[in-house]
Amino acid sequence: MTQEKTDPRILRTRKLIMDSFIELSGKKEFKDITIKDITTEAMVNRATFYYHFKDKYDLLEKVLSEVLLINLNSDKVEQYELNEEVIVSIFLAITNFQNSLSNRCHRGYEDTIARIIREQLEIIFYKMFLKRRSIDENQVLKRIAVMLNWGIYGASVEWRRNSEVPPEEFIKSLIPFIMYGNDFEPINQ
Repeated sequence: MTQEKTDPRILRTRKLIMDSFIELSGKKEFKDITIKDITTEAMVNRATFYYHFKDKYDLLEKVLSEVLLINLNSDKVEQYELNEEVIVSIFLAITNFQNSLSNRCHRGYEDTIARIIREQLEIIFYKMFLKRRSIDENQVLKRIAVMLNWGIYGASVEWRRNSEVPPEEFIKSLIPFIMYGNDFEPINQ
């Protein structure tokens, strides 16, 4: 089966719209950004915008997903097996992503951001597990990926609430539990 290539002009236009939205989000709150603002900044018409995105909420989700995947370096991470280095890398990418959004996306969009982070992590973990396991374990691997993405996302939320230590130190203290469950001896800190 041959995958059809997307016309480079379509990709450029989509990127232009997304970049324009990111630029605007640095100047205005999301709720104040209109489709007209986006199309004016991108120098495209409304029909072009609606060819690529359903509405500004769809655009927000696509931009957040793409930026997160870039931060996670997902193509590279999916090639590895789950180990301390990968967990630290993912955790740092998530905390950096959340910090970069704290000035741009205000309180009303935390649920959207959280959902996008969890969805992308689930996909990454699932692909990582699938490379090492049989397809017969498909459902179990999905459940493990869900559990792990919620755990790491939850840890990032907790770190943001009580960020008394750097994120790398915070996640490294949790890695033995992530990797070995109850079979580890906690280090008293």
